[in-house]
This record gives sequence, structure tokens and C-alpha cells, in this order.
Amino acid sequence: MNQEQWKAIWKQEEDAAHIHGWDFSHIRGRFEEEADLPWNYRAVVKRCLDSGLKLLDYDTGGGEFLLSLRHPYGKTAATEGYPPNVRLCAEKLLPLGIDFKECCDPARIPFEDEAFDLILNRHGSFDAGETYRLLRRGGRFITEQVGGNNDRELVELVLPGTERPFPDLTLEKQRRVFEQAGFKLLQAEEAYRPIRFYDVGAFVWFARVIEWEFPGFSVERCFDRLLNMQRMLERDGKIEGTIHRYLIVAEK
Repeated sequence: MNQEQWKAIWKQEEDAAHIHGWDFSHIRGRFEEEADLPWNYRAVVKRCLDSGLKLLDYDTGGGEFLLSLRHPYGKTAATEGYPPNVRLCAEKLLPLGIDFKECCDPARIPFEDEAFDLILNRHGSFDAGETYRLLRRGGRFITEQVGGNNDRELVELVLPGTERPFPDLTLEKQRRVFEQAGFKLLQAEEAYRPIRFYDVGAFVWFARVIEWEFPGFSVERCFDRLLNMQRMLERDGKIEGTIHRYLIVAEK
């Protein structure tokens, strides 16, 4: 293909870069990540979950993971702050009897003190002190987070010199935050693993969706660098970067 044909294809992906909930099915099979983390978030949650516990999923996305747990709806609560997902959750969760509330400030969550036995947060914002307030004595907070060094090689390929948006999101720094809030850490792990793209269009879609990591990214602005990426793909069969994840299980 010539350059104009590539640009047209990539602009189609750019235009399609919208998600409902946290749904990456548009690029399924065209990229891979998190296939080899040293922990399984679902299994970690399941080990702590009992049908009698009051559960909160903060920053639930579209509620996909929460619903997959099949926890009793009357003992389940959730929050979300991203407007398209707020509407989705209101339509999907409230009719089930799940106590869903809109919330975009992790330091001001609209529930009473000591309301929950278990709080979950996967790839969302959180405030350790506010989480501590919401938990009953002996309650647990489970979070898997995207670390501050996530996707840096990929960012440098298209937007060199871009600052890290969340430099304090490392296990070492967050361990201190949790301990200062009064938590006892039961599990704390960190991992760096590959992320691979098998076509440049999939990367374009991804970079537009993950806009906080790729601020100002567009096909027009980064076109020459995307062409370099296409040459890398033709040479190596993939475009590879590194994801950064950490997991914390903390007890009040």
C-alpha cells in the first residue's frame, strides 16, 4: 500500500476509537497484553469474596467484571465517573438492585463510614484514606493498577519526550501510602510484561482510547512515526512495548 492508503485506514481506526464500558473487542486478536501476569486478579478477588459480604466496586467501568462475580445484588454497590459509562451502569446495574452511584472523586465516595467488607478497584483511581474510611474493621481492599511506567516505549515511538502522567504509581511508593493510611498489606506484587500489536491500525485505536498516556496523539500529527512503526511491523511481525502493573491486597 502507498502512504495515502495507510493514512486512510489509520484514520478509520482513529474515528472508531470509542468504547462503552471497558470493551477492547474492536482490536481483539490484533493485540495482546496481560496474558502472563504473575497473579490472576479474578482468582485473588474470589479468594476474598463470600456471599455474606458487602461489596463495592469503585470505578466499575461498565460493570462487566462486577457482574461476572455473581455476588448477591442486594449486597453489591458500584461507582463510576466517566459519563458514557455512568449512563451504561445506570441502565444495567440499577434495575438489578445494585446500589450504583455516580462518583468521579475518589476522595469523596458517597457512602457511609464502614459500609463495606470488601472494596475492589481495577485500573481506576483511588484514595487510600477514603477507602480506609469505607471499610469495616478487618475489611479488605483489592486493587490491580496500571503503573506509572506503562507503555513508555510505545509513547516514545509516537510522542517522544511525553511526561509520565502518573509517576507515583509504583509499588514502592504506593506501599508507603497504604501503610500511612493504616492498612496492613497482605499481598503486594509488581510486574512488567510485553504488550504486542499486530497491525498499526490496532495501535492507533488503542492510543486514541488511552488518551491520558498518549496526549495529543492523532494520525495526522504522528503520521511519519506511524509509517516508521509500519516498517517495524513488516520487519519484526509485531510492535512491542512493556506494560507495568501492580497488585495490592490491604486489610483494615
